[in-house]
Amino acid sequence: GTEQKRKCANTFRVITVNVRAGVLRFLRAIRPENTIFRAKYEMSDAVIEIRNLSKIYRDFWGRKKVQAVKSLSLDVMKGEVFGLLGPNGSGKTTTMKMLLGLLFPTSGEMKILGKPASDVSKNEKIGYLPEESYLYRFLNADETLDFYGRLFNMTAAERNRRADELIEMVGLGKARRRQLKEYSKGMTRRIGLAQALINDPDLVLLDEPTSGLDPIGTREMKDLIVQLKAQGKTVVMCSHQLADVQDVCDRIAVLFQGELKVLGRVDELLEMRNEMQIRTSALSDEAVADIRKVLEKHNIKDAEFSRPRADLEQLFLRTVRESGERPGRRFSTEEVAASGRKS
Repeated sequence: GTEQKRKCANTFRVITVNVRAGVLRFLRAIRPENTIFRAKYEMSDAVIEIRNLSKIYRDFWGRKKVQAVKSLSLDVMKGEVFGLLGPNGSGKTTTMKMLLGLLFPTSGEMKILGKPASDVSKNEKIGYLPEESYLYRFLNADETLDFYGRLFNMTAAERNRRADELIEMVGLGKARRRQLKEYSKGMTRRIGLAQALINDPDLVLLDEPTSGLDPIGTREMKDLIVQLKAQGKTVVMCSHQLADVQDVCDRIAVLFQGELKVLGRVDELLEMRNEMQIRTSALSDEAVADIRKVLEKHNIKDAEFSRPRADLEQLFLRTVRESGERPGRRFSTEEVAASGRKS
């Protein structure tokens, strides 16, 4: 009996050790350092990941007042300019505030730069330009950027270097010594953008960046956004100026009453796939080749063949109109493109 018990105990120890070793090998295998998992992780270029995000505003008694965002899911990829569109009350600003950690979602998940939205450390690599730039009007451009640079614990040398770079970038070199209260609306927006970039962020959030600007100021702001993209930064912008979004954004999302209605690349969404630029029905490659030969026969060699695109304003208004007629419906890229000719 005693010998048999000892043998059973030894067998149990061996099995326990083997199981423990197997578990440890499994845990090591799924660590991010593992080659397979690391490769999968590095393949993800999403700067913003939103999954089933919802936000409900409640009254004093905790009763549901309004649902600003409903089950929103989308990704914003590294290095792209992403446009968030929608009429007033569609949830754009609420979504932006949740990304910044200023509001907490009712449900769902968000990751920004690989960190939860509630992690305030992520804000060190985020730049934010609100719709209204609440800057100290008695400071000049240099003093403004120096003040915000101190908030990020930047050294004096680094603050001076970044201030020189940004003031030159936004074209305020001749007005850098003037107090902000003397700035025009366009100049105020430009120093606001410089303030948002003082920490050299990876992600830039812009809320109505062209609001109140004249055509020249609007063009300059759009050029600056394109310049940010060229520097490898990711830009998310909310705007009611649809033409501006069309000019600078790679992809857009259209929200209506808190729901995502349209998501896709601007060029694909606005492409009218059932028409050619010569205003015919879709042509085969052979037909196009024959037409090219006919044109060349008549000495026309600069003809271009491409599919016409709808206007972003038409897409936006059509989405809002049809969303009101069919609530709860989300439109695919194919449906949007197919309805382009009807509008």
